[in-house]
Amino acid sequence: MEKNLLAVVNEILKIKKGQRFIIGIDGLSRSGKTTLVQKLSKQLEKENTEVCVFHLDDFIVDKKHRYHTSNEEWYEYYHLQWDVEWLKENLFQMLRSSTVLQLPFYDSVNDSHELRRYIIPETCYILIEGVFLQRKEWKRFFDYTIFLQSSREKRFKRESPMTQRNMEKFKKRYWQAEEYYVKTESPERQADLVLFN
Repeated sequence: MEKNLLAVVNEILKIKKGQRFIIGIDGLSRSGKTTLVQKLSKQLEKENTEVCVFHLDDFIVDKKHRYHTSNEEWYEYYHLQWDVEWLKENLFQMLRSSTVLQLPFYDSVNDSHELRRYIIPETCYILIEGVFLQRKEWKRFFDYTIFLQSSREKRFKRESPMTQRNMEKFKKRYWQAEEYYVKTESPERQADLVLFN
């Protein structure tokens, strides 16, 4: 992955003054998205260009809107975990033009939100990482997308032992939603680059 990462950096280092280059880091759960974002940020910052990072999981909705909704669990995870249209209008559509964004940051401990202010420089790389990132509502906002490919077995081993014990949740909620995403959006085929992790 390291060698490919340098190739990515070399390919996208074409940013000009006044431009923003939006990079999507997509991948299924525990595929290594956050780690890749950290490495990519460091590489880009070496070029003296500012980097803004957004983690999609910072913007999930509260539990009452994504659990016990009378929908199937996989549906709740894929369709209700985020307010897809709201994020489209208030995050993705604003990234090109806004210098300040006010977004509801999710506090998982208290299951609540607080407004946070995000400053976006005039010239910068914007990295957005998250699962299901190439869904049809958001895909067009990216200049470049990376999909992290990792087997279900590898990804499951990266979960904590406590989380691994709840196998039913993986079967009914996470894995079915992932299968739906792969089938309907073909994220590996859509991405500009696929990295194996």
